[in-house]
Amino acid sequence: MTRRHLPPLNALRAFEAAARHLNFEKAGDEIAVTASAVGQQIKTLETWLQRPLFVRLPSKGVALTAAGERYAFAVTQVLDQLNEATLRALRPDAGNILTVATVPSLAASWLIPRLGRFKARHPALDVRVSVSHGLTDFAREDVDVAIRLGGGVYPGLRSDLLMRESFFPVCSAALVNDPVRPLREPADLAHHTLIQEPQEGMPDHITWPRWLERVGVKGVDGSRGPQFSHTFLSLQAAASGQGVALATSVLIGDYLDAGRLVRPFPHEVPGPYQYYVVCPEAAAERTAIVAFRDWLMEEAAAHIARAAE
Repeated sequence: MTRRHLPPLNALRAFEAAARHLNFEKAGDEIAVTASAVGQQIKTLETWLQRPLFVRLPSKGVALTAAGERYAFAVTQVLDQLNEATLRALRPDAGNILTVATVPSLAASWLIPRLGRFKARHPALDVRVSVSHGLTDFAREDVDVAIRLGGGVYPGLRSDLLMRESFFPVCSAALVNDPVRPLREPADLAHHTLIQEPQEGMPDHITWPRWLERVGVKGVDGSRGPQFSHTFLSLQAAASGQGVALATSVLIGDYLDAGRLVRPFPHEVPGPYQYYVVCPEAAAERTAIVAFRDWLMEEAAAHIARAAE
């Protein structure tokens, strides 16, 4: 292991406080030392780094040098992460509680309906589900495991492929057998309402225009139709006969099994992202995390097998 090249930590703390306040006296008040002591610590740090971090102003104030600004930004981030990690370490140990973060659509349509089976297998473990569209910051958030939709490469984290997804149209059975406008092939979508689900922050997401292009359909306006902000809302709209939704294979299984929605034709397009089970490398072999990850993998395999039938 490479030896860490770290400056004096007391000097680092004094520098970070002075950089935020741009005032040695206020920095001293924060860390409970005199302004003179802050100045001495910063001088020590500047000597160690062999470059000035502050410029002393005629008004007796101080300003950061260009190097000081860059260093202060990085140091503040590191100390914030250290603070969050320390707060987490000080919390009472809750070894029987597992906090899982994922996107709202996966939580509502796939994960939560299955959690009863996990509880039956591991009655001593309690799962807390947290939903968010953003990436989990394990250093700052009280989260043990995340289920992410992405590319699967996350530095410092263990990442296991959970499910690949593909996209295909779904609608109510009544809409498929409409006596005036039946749905027999993708070109028939020109006569039906297309339910839209915008995906902010995911530029490669499979939308109706992309899906139609991939399956070779022309003459259908894929941008028209009502918009819903979540997958489960668009699926509910389709189930109630309001139009045709573009579904992901990961989230549609239960709707198809129950007969609430049907596939009017077999055409499908693979998605650019996949679902991964993610956790910090250091925690990957914790008993609770291993149990939950193994269970997720079994549930995903069963879901995929049913979809292939």
